[in-house]
Amino acid sequence: MPIKRTMVLLTASASVLVSGCASDRGERRAATRGALFGAAGGAAIGALTGGDIAKGAALGAAGGAVVGAVTHDGRRRDVYRDDRGRRFWIDDRGRRHRVR
Repeated sequence: MPIKRTMVLLTASASVLVSGCASDRGERRAATRGALFGAAGGAAIGALTGGDIAKGAALGAAGGAVVGAVTHDGRRRDVYRDDRGRRFWIDDRGRRHRVR
């Protein structure tokens, strides 16, 4: 299997896995959207700089998925830890959401 095809498959798999870690539908959508925008941006930068487009897309997708998972509705979320060490964030209504 050519290396570029392998990188594209790994990128797609990683973005699906990261977006699957989100706990609700909005978080999954944000992580997936971040991965897609990151992949497009990484591929564009790779093409403009003369680098490998597939590697740029893979790195951009990974970074975009992480940023998308950490933000929600375009806003940054602060992540806290409870007394048992579990991580969570608090939405606008004061509800806790667990970070997995």
